[in-house]
Amino acid sequence: MRLLPLAPGRLRRGSPRHLPSCSPALLLLVLGGCLGVFGVAAGTRRPNVVLLLTDDQDEVLGGMAFSEYSTTNCQTGLQGEELRQEHLRTYLEPSRTPLKKTKALIGEMGMTFSSAYVPSALCCPSRASILTGKYPHNHHVVNNTLEGNCSSKSWQKIQEPNTFPAILRSMCGYQTFFAGKYLNEYGAPDAGGLEHVPLGWSYWYALEKNSKYYNYTLSINGKARKHGENYSVDYLTDVLANVSLDFLDYKSNFEPFFMMIATPAPHSPWTAAPQYQKAFQNVFAPRNKNFNIHGTNKHWLIRQAKTPMTNSSIQFLDNAFRKRWQTLLSVDDLVEKLVKRLEFTGELNNTYIFYTSDNGYHTGQFSLPIDKRQLYEFDIKVPLLVRGPGIKPNQTSKMLVANIDLGPTILDIAGYDLNKTQMDGMSLLPILRGASNLTWRSDVLVEYQGEGRNVTDPTCPSLSPGVSQCFPDCVCEDAYNNTYACVRTMSALWNLQYCEFDDQEVFVEVYNLTADPDQITNIAKTIDPELLGKMNYRLMMLQSCSGPTCRTPGVFDPGYRFDPRLMFSNRGSVRTRRFSKHL
Repeated sequence: MRLLPLAPGRLRRGSPRHLPSCSPALLLLVLGGCLGVFGVAAGTRRPNVVLLLTDDQDEVLGGMAFSEYSTTNCQTGLQGEELRQEHLRTYLEPSRTPLKKTKALIGEMGMTFSSAYVPSALCCPSRASILTGKYPHNHHVVNNTLEGNCSSKSWQKIQEPNTFPAILRSMCGYQTFFAGKYLNEYGAPDAGGLEHVPLGWSYWYALEKNSKYYNYTLSINGKARKHGENYSVDYLTDVLANVSLDFLDYKSNFEPFFMMIATPAPHSPWTAAPQYQKAFQNVFAPRNKNFNIHGTNKHWLIRQAKTPMTNSSIQFLDNAFRKRWQTLLSVDDLVEKLVKRLEFTGELNNTYIFYTSDNGYHTGQFSLPIDKRQLYEFDIKVPLLVRGPGIKPNQTSKMLVANIDLGPTILDIAGYDLNKTQMDGMSLLPILRGASNLTWRSDVLVEYQGEGRNVTDPTCPSLSPGVSQCFPDCVCEDAYNNTYACVRTMSALWNLQYCEFDDQEVFVEVYNLTADPDQITNIAKTIDPELLGKMNYRLMMLQSCSGPTCRTPGVFDPGYRFDPRLMFSNRGSVRTRRFSKHL
């Protein structure tokens, strides 16, 4: 496959394999906004950046890091703590992890973030947050539909010109390369089809709509190319690897580059490469403390799940978990090939590599079969590994970070003045470089707008309208009023999550994750009312924040100021959070 570069907005004429390079004088003019710590004036070449993004890869249940809750053998006959310890011993065998090379080549060569979160546990809103550096209430992508602003005309007009890749290209002179899944509705006829190429990309190899492994269509710089089901030429993860290696071979050597590679794995339909389809045969979904139990004192959507799950449901989710791991083996190969090529071309020591996912996943927690979308750690926590210049190896950071920080971090690496952006996130560069006495956030916002139409789900005609993502046994993973917002707080003394739902109950869930990491016990009715009020107020503040106001001190920060009078409306009633609707 030949690489075809793009000029701003159009195909470039001339050589298909090279981007024209700028003269030094012209480059200085172009880079007026990107002369930071890596400035051209200092004679240093600005670093390259690679962002690897997987689809639906959890962190809590063993999708990336070693997890004490992951299990491989459910037929040992052991019980209780003895069973958990046996699960742990078996899982820690090196052969039982799908991303050994990725952890060795990125995590062990740099920093692993143990508290990395997404602002929305769904593909399109989360990916929009990565690209814009904004919370969903500021980029207005609320779900995976065009009506929810996913790759809509409105998104293309208002948000795409201000994404961090667009800034890298227009203001910093970076070559920008994209390959893989972009947004779930990308390529929809009502949103410009596959001819639409977002501003800021020099090379564009984007998947039409949602993740697939075979029988898909790519937009190659705005032109459709169909793929079939021949593994050697069509398996998407491998296709992304090959075109990425081609880019490294044929790119310009006079400009820094940014690559974003977004794999389909481990998203459904979980089609593994032929050589990996028999891997992990003795691996099962984690049997942690919240597996296959009733979600007591939780939102009605969680309470409606049937406990215990049927044997067929458990077999299904065990198979899904196994296949997800199988698909990640090809991602592991991709990472190895990419790092080796960067090393061969002499670029590795000047390249930052980020590895993360768009959201987490669950397999049987609180008796919900498989999906994401929920407010719990297994759905909102993701892996984040980073290596690059100035990052010491084998580091772990407990700092509370979110994917809205990726854009500001990459722009900071390029030397761009972050004060010129409207991003809500913070640059991770000081953390990556080991800055001391660093003032950092203590909370992040998580928000989600439930999907569901005013019609009965055909899978479950006995259920009322408004539910969606239903399984044959009529357990549903989403509903129109599965709309919530949370403050996820981590400080020296507190590890809390406070959530409110936009429903008739105005339901509240609060968890102390120090005492209850599996989020089994909702303490909303027993927690100190004063603290509850502060968390409610902080949630309202974050839901209306924009840019710098999203980075103000949290409830447990020294600079926090709480005025209880703001908790009441003019009529004297307690003020509750207002949920914004799309557009």
